[in-house]
Amino acid sequence: MSIQTTHTDTIVALATPQGIGAIGVIRLSGKDAIAICNKVFGTKTLKKKDLNLSDTHTLHFGVIHEDDIIIDEVLVSLFKAPHSYTSENTVELSCHGSPFIQQQIIQLLIKQGARMANQGEFTLRAFLNGKLDLSQAEAVADLISSNSASSHQIAIQQMRGGFSNKIKLLRQNLIDFASLIELELDFSEEDVEFADRTDLKNLVSSIQRIVQRLIDSFEVGNVIKNGIPVAIVGKPNAGKSTLLNVLLEEDRAIVSDIPGTTRDVIEDEINIDGVMFRVIDTAGIRETNDIIESIGVEKTFEQIKLSSIAIYLFDVHEISLNELKQIVSELTPHLNNSQLVLVANKIDKEDMEYTYREFAEFKDMHYISAKEHIGIDELKKHLVELFDNRTVNITETIVTNARHAEALRHTNSALIKVLEGLNNNVTGDFLAMDIRQALHYLGTITGEISSDDLLSNIFSRFCIGK
Repeated sequence: MSIQTTHTDTIVALATPQGIGAIGVIRLSGKDAIAICNKVFGTKTLKKKDLNLSDTHTLHFGVIHEDDIIIDEVLVSLFKAPHSYTSENTVELSCHGSPFIQQQIIQLLIKQGARMANQGEFTLRAFLNGKLDLSQAEAVADLISSNSASSHQIAIQQMRGGFSNKIKLLRQNLIDFASLIELELDFSEEDVEFADRTDLKNLVSSIQRIVQRLIDSFEVGNVIKNGIPVAIVGKPNAGKSTLLNVLLEEDRAIVSDIPGTTRDVIEDEINIDGVMFRVIDTAGIRETNDIIESIGVEKTFEQIKLSSIAIYLFDVHEISLNELKQIVSELTPHLNNSQLVLVANKIDKEDMEYTYREFAEFKDMHYISAKEHIGIDELKKHLVELFDNRTVNITETIVTNARHAEALRHTNSALIKVLEGLNNNVTGDFLAMDIRQALHYLGTITGEISSDDLLSNIFSRFCIGK
């Protein structure tokens, strides 16, 4: 996709998913969108209807026809420039959901002067026409792919400008001071200072703290966007695969009494109360001479390090208190930043009164029977509570995009150099250089500074009709 095109042509694409459905929506956008639609849209008697005479944001029932052949009855949604998603004339045709009908209409519109849209080109035009900045445009893709209440809320907030407004404010504050530094350079021979160095230091320190907080929020934001990784670990035959199947409410993993059945990582997603978790069943932890199984055990420890939550599942009748303490001690170095949840399984087998007393010092231990679905709801509730306790308030600005996080890291590095320069009384030209770097990286987030390669990379990830 070339970003250098003038975008004066009219594009068309199917805006709804491919396949058979009740309806399909075909989107046209461009200067001639209404004129092209006029050529093929009319009443049931094939009388022409001039959509140019209608108000924006109106609906029109009629037929799409080629000469005297009716292709389908449709509902036309009319959006006149600049009051549309792309800021261009836009027409959306709601037709029947037959792939054959959809393709017939699209080919007819192409024959009348439209062309097939590239991936993400509607949103690209919205960006180029000033309807969205770059971070808002990326949030559109996040909104489409959101699969939980939390990821949806963050995407909505960013699409409405919550994140970009904060970035623009930080950038403007820097620009105001940078302009004074640049002014000093113009009067370098007079040796004057227009920018108070103490005020500049306070400003940069304040911005740097905000940038660092945004960087720190990426850990949480990335987890919210992609799902919280939860590793189920334990000895062979502890019931890990059964627990995975129960959590997912489907037979995802093979369950067997034979130790070592699970030799690789099995992963799937589950939505609990609007929070997405990526639940990972791992190979049983034990010493083994089986090469393949030993590789699986190594992967288990890798998953523990990568997970936000590690569930250690054990057969409550096959372990002593001291042995459990020893296992917790051995697991702790592998936890990294993840939280350990101890889950005692198979409580349905026999009376548990003595066992409850034996493990009483583990206050947060969960007792379940994966086979009989006992204690599963309480465990799910605890997982959501752990997420709520470790995350920041999702109404705050949270970074979920890796590109944004990288740009913020570069910004932070440049701001640190500015502070070091101020502390060392460096000259204005060096300060200006580092401030320009910070402004550059902040500008790449919102698209105030962008390149064709960057835009092509971002919008190529969108679907065709968006």
